[in-house]
Amino acid sequence: MTQATRQELIEGVLAGNLISFPTDTVPALAALPQKAPLIFAAKQRSQDKPLILMAADATELWDFVAGSREELLIWQQMAATYWPGAVTMVLPASDRVPKDINLASPDTVGLRVPNHAVAQAILARTGALATTSANKSGKPPLQTLEEIAAEFPHVLTLLPTLGGEPLASAMPSTVIKWIGNNWQILRLGAVTLKT
Repeated sequence: MTQATRQELIEGVLAGNLISFPTDTVPALAALPQKAPLIFAAKQRSQDKPLILMAADATELWDFVAGSREELLIWQQMAATYWPGAVTMVLPASDRVPKDINLASPDTVGLRVPNHAVAQAILARTGALATTSANKSGKPPLQTLEEIAAEFPHVLTLLPTLGGEPLASAMPSTVIKWIGNNWQILRLGAVTLKT
């Protein structure tokens, strides 16, 4: 059985299994950071496409980055403005980030705190998880837990909601990268940044 209660989902990911849960953008496929290869295998995804680390709170993510005190203050200010929310920040990675998260550019890591009660409740119990959209590589993100359960029968998903309604905005997060001393927008998504 792949459909699980929230508690079973939490226990499952902590035991090293793949899980899926709703977020404020598109549903996530997630694993412990050290189990990131499971995500690439399930999605049939090229390893040159990075995963992101998602957590319930920004304070759980700063150990995964490496920068000066001044840079950290800038990053924390950006997080205070847009997190929880649909902004992914790509920052210099510390040695705490497993290399499998981003083989193409192991010196960076994408980070996000979702603005979704279910995702927050799960992440508060699991700590930071390696995540990506729930879909096979090159296909559109799946929108309901029923679709995810059908596409990924070995992945633990939450028990279906009535009606199989879409889970959130269905738009991906906006991705920004810290380069030198400024932000570069890598992907426009659900959030328009204030300039």
